[in-house]
Amino acid sequence: MPNIVLFSGSSHHDLSQKVADRLGLDLGKVITKKFSNQETCGHMTEAPGQPRHVPQGNFSLACCLLRFQSAGGWHVEIGESVRGEDVYIVQSGCGEINDNLMELLIMINACKIASSSRVTAVIPCFPYARQDKKDKSRAPISAKLVANMLSVAGADHIITMDLHASQIQGFFDIAVDNLYAEPAVLQWIRENIPEWKNCIIVSPDAGGAKRVTSIADRLNVDFALIHKERKKANEVDRMVLVGDVKDRLHSQIFTSPLRLIDAGAVKVYAILTHGIFSGPAISRINSAPFEAVVVTNTIPQEEKMKACPKIQVIDISMILAEAIRRTHNGESVSYLFSHVPL
Repeated sequence: MPNIVLFSGSSHHDLSQKVADRLGLDLGKVITKKFSNQETCGHMTEAPGQPRHVPQGNFSLACCLLRFQSAGGWHVEIGESVRGEDVYIVQSGCGEINDNLMELLIMINACKIASSSRVTAVIPCFPYARQDKKDKSRAPISAKLVANMLSVAGADHIITMDLHASQIQGFFDIAVDNLYAEPAVLQWIRENIPEWKNCIIVSPDAGGAKRVTSIADRLNVDFALIHKERKKANEVDRMVLVGDVKDRLHSQIFTSPLRLIDAGAVKVYAILTHGIFSGPAISRINSAPFEAVVVTNTIPQEEKMKACPKIQVIDISMILAEAIRRTHNGESVSYLFSHVPL
């Protein structure tokens, strides 16, 4: 595809490479280094010995070097001409989230001031998405802050997946495409669970009921709900199962599998979009009676899979790649809300 450049941040290079391969592109030249000082500032220089101007569309020639660096902290070099190009930067909100977010902002700004025609931030897992409302006095709305930062840095468009709350799209004054992993999840269920027609989809709480009923409707199976009674945040006092799960398979978003087994479930699968697995999550999964814990590769999962053989990964690179292709060509992306591209 002409007039398009795809860059990868350092958060999830494997996913970026898969997206590039599906688009038939080479990843743009970027060098990132981190020094001991945590401050980030920068300046832009032109690569010595390279021409100042290049023909529009000739993005394979590394004729311009954008250098953002400091005495310490981040050192980001973009060694690819982006003048007049449609730029896409893939950076997921995982790992060292604050560092990766700052790296993304610097890359967006570097491309913007280098006269790119459009800069799209492809953020498979949006950082700070759970802080999307003011739930107590003097609490910040950090998701809104991140949205402001991306806009100020120069992003013209955001592509993300399964936002914690779809209303986060309203935090932006620029275009946002919130893609869904649901089509890929449905495909995985049909291909990997032989008895899926006898399954029941279980939501771990009321907040996930809408997504679960959508999956259950498209599979034409029943659904159930776990009602959690809490004493305080992150501490569940009691769980009440609403629905009949006896002698059924269960495809559910992470909750206590023992509660379902006690209620008569035969097998329990946990299906999640962004598998963060913080704290003791891996050890708990290893000791829990899951058949499998299925996650998307919006976050790197290689190390987690080594520590937990129950973890299986759904590749969503084809969805991101098709969204990029359709965006670049000015086509609708709504097809991706219900279909997995070939």
